[in-house]
Amino acid sequence: MNETQALVYVQAAAAAINLPLDAAQAQRVAAYLTVNARIAAMLDGVPLAPHDELVEIYCPKAFMCTTDGREQL
Repeated sequence: MNETQALVYVQAAAAAINLPLDAAQAQRVAAYLTVNARIAAMLDGVPLAPHDELVEIYCPKAFMCTTDGREQL
């Protein structure tokens, strides 16, 4: 995504949700979006295997309710 494409996207998205942006604001948002797209592309290019995942998968603990409706952990 280049800055021109990002600016067109930002302007269209702002219009779609009725968000008033002046030209300078839209340009700043588009520049930010372009930088983030480049960072995402770099990260997406890094080959990762399942064993590279360092963070445990969040799995919420089940809870039970007592007969009076209170949660029991």
